[in-house]
Amino acid sequence: MKKKLYAIIGNPVFHSLSPVLHNYWFKKYGIDADYSAMQTSEESLENIVNKIRNKELKGINITLPYKQKIIKFVDQVVNDAQSTNSVNTIFLNENNIIVGENTDVFGLQAAYLKEIINAENKKILIIGAGGVVPSVIFSLQKSNMHKISIVNRTYDKSIFLKKKFNSLNVLKWKTLEQDIRDFDIIINATSLGLKNGKDFDFNFEGVKDSLIYIDTIYNPVETKTLKFLKRNNIKTFSGLDMLIYQGQKSFYLWNKINPEIDDELVNLLKSKL
Repeated sequence: MKKKLYAIIGNPVFHSLSPVLHNYWFKKYGIDADYSAMQTSEESLENIVNKIRNKELKGINITLPYKQKIIKFVDQVVNDAQSTNSVNTIFLNENNIIVGENTDVFGLQAAYLKEIINAENKKILIIGAGGVVPSVIFSLQKSNMHKISIVNRTYDKSIFLKKKFNSLNVLKWKTLEQDIRDFDIIINATSLGLKNGKDFDFNFEGVKDSLIYIDTIYNPVETKTLKFLKRNNIKTFSGLDMLIYQGQKSFYLWNKINPEIDDELVNLLKSKL
């Protein structure tokens, strides 16, 4: 029987830990498969989806900047992907229909949001307006959190998101350093801090002692901002948990196996950062 092939597509993509994650599970469950990273141009998206149709590829994950751009090439967008207009997992179903799904919403809920008590009263700030943000907003709403504000360096991108999620409160970037003090949960959905690069140009001083800070970045496991907050006894989460849980759901959609998240896997992923 031919080896099953899977991939993550994006640009850039070679920093992704998804191949490590999925190949660990393939080995653990005795599945003859391989998962690789494919740096992809926008012009080749249709061709890649056709490889699923032709059964050259069994399934793909999609990362930036193609979570919205891939949609026009799939046959059916379902569930959370339909609600967010964002697809990060594609597969061919039993009726030979190419399905676009979103596992980022589940990833955020399973990794962080299910633990939050008194969720409906929390004031949340999302920093950023990129590809993962519709999933962040929708996962918050599914978790009964509706007091959501958003801020982005490019104001128009926040306004564009407000058209889809009209209850959003849009803030200005120039007042961000003061505004952060008003929130119970802050989610960094920008690339600030990625690979120890440019981080926020201010410290998160004066935030609530009870703040929960969630980073969608997992490389490094702890950004400069996350380290600063941790030193000040603020509850923090890195993006690694979200990566693992969204991957767990993708793996289930492809293989109908709910893979175990164990210490060996977490340590393996951390060792690659």
